[in-house]
Amino acid sequence: MSKTEKSLLQPDVLVVGGGNAAMTAALTARATGASVTVLEAAPRPYRGGNSRHTRNFRCMHAGPMGVLTGTYDAEEYFDDLLKVTAGNTDADLARLAIHASQEAYAWMQAHGVRFQPSLSGTLSLSRTNAFFLGGGKALVNAYYGRAEAAGIDVGYEAEVTHLSVTGGRITEVCATLQGQEQVFTPGAVVVASGGFQADTDWLARAWGPAARNFLIRGTPYNRGVVLRDLLDQGIQSVGDPTQCHAVAIDGRAPKFDGGIVTRLDCVPFSVVVNKHGERFYDEGEDVWPKRYAIWGRLVAAQPDQVGYAIIDATSRALFMPSVFPPVQADTIEDLASQMGLPADRLEETITAFNAACRKGDFHPTELDGLSTRDLVPPKSNWARPISEPPFYGYSLRPGVTFTYLGLKVDETARVTGPAGRMDNLWAAGEIMAGSILGQGYLAGFGMTIGTVFGQIAGREAAAYVS
Repeated sequence: MSKTEKSLLQPDVLVVGGGNAAMTAALTARATGASVTVLEAAPRPYRGGNSRHTRNFRCMHAGPMGVLTGTYDAEEYFDDLLKVTAGNTDADLARLAIHASQEAYAWMQAHGVRFQPSLSGTLSLSRTNAFFLGGGKALVNAYYGRAEAAGIDVGYEAEVTHLSVTGGRITEVCATLQGQEQVFTPGAVVVASGGFQADTDWLARAWGPAARNFLIRGTPYNRGVVLRDLLDQGIQSVGDPTQCHAVAIDGRAPKFDGGIVTRLDCVPFSVVVNKHGERFYDEGEDVWPKRYAIWGRLVAAQPDQVGYAIIDATSRALFMPSVFPPVQADTIEDLASQMGLPADRLEETITAFNAACRKGDFHPTELDGLSTRDLVPPKSNWARPISEPPFYGYSLRPGVTFTYLGLKVDETARVTGPAGRMDNLWAAGEIMAGSILGQGYLAGFGMTIGTVFGQIAGREAAAYVS
């Protein structure tokens, strides 16, 4: 075996995955002097997992910091998380991620990530979330550039098929590297290979046949192979297989890899109906960053797993433009016809909604209390009549980003095995996010979890081998 082959196959730290959490772990471990190999299942142009589709990072701060405005302290951050998860979270791990997020912001900057202020229409996140200049793809490229400069070995089209669990440690990692079978014998392993959402058969086993109608807006390479392999060997799991980050996306999006641009942010200003032309939930329940992630599950529960958002001319400019243009018509009847909805029933729904709207002050960027009266379900905020032509419609489908079933970890990101803590196995990112996200989602928090626990995992793995 040549020196190069030995460095690749017998690294101090082997990182499985290629997104934000994986590269954070790799760079952190390498900074200690440890040799590091990264195995990315995707081809090079598609490297980065779901991270290449991200656009922001939720960050605690005591005052204006960088592109972040105002103050967002740890308690407000934690309260926001409790609301979206309904308390279904590991409070200790959640607080760890929150408190470490401010330092993570500086670490990201030091490793080539550049930030920009939030854009108009981006969910009013200027105080809570820092946006990546160039988006997630720029972040991914920055990390890989730093990895190359640091001497980290990266294998593309490297699908890990098996991790041998023996006596509380990982002894071998089997992978197919560009079509060739390889066996790695690392000192420590960090798994950051995401959830199982791209395996639609697994989704269907968890959700039932309806899951085959879901769209996977994230990477098609997160099929849960590593997760399943470890769970089958007795590694402890956390989370519910039916819980996931699922948002309502444009029904015309591709089956896989549509990314964040397929998301629709028009719901707070719309009436949302099912295929029968009937409303089914409060579109204005709360500000969109705290509610957008529930709409994937809401649409999933409707007939044929489809919904339709209807707005009028007064709301057209209030949200980020959609990647596909909306259906447009001068009448509700014509709009219904174009969208395949029952025209009579949709007109009845819109008429009843309009009659329930009250006069008041409309404030699109904050809770305005402009609610309907005597309507079921109600609309609690931003309730204005849908009456000004032209009218616009979007079809909605559930778009799954990542699943929450994952590996149980402790505060050091170490994975829990059949007989307690594993000796040399850590996890970061979506594969362990279910430890913190029992349900629901908070905009930008996935990147917080990945960065914080990537740092912890990389640091702890490197310390172990040293």
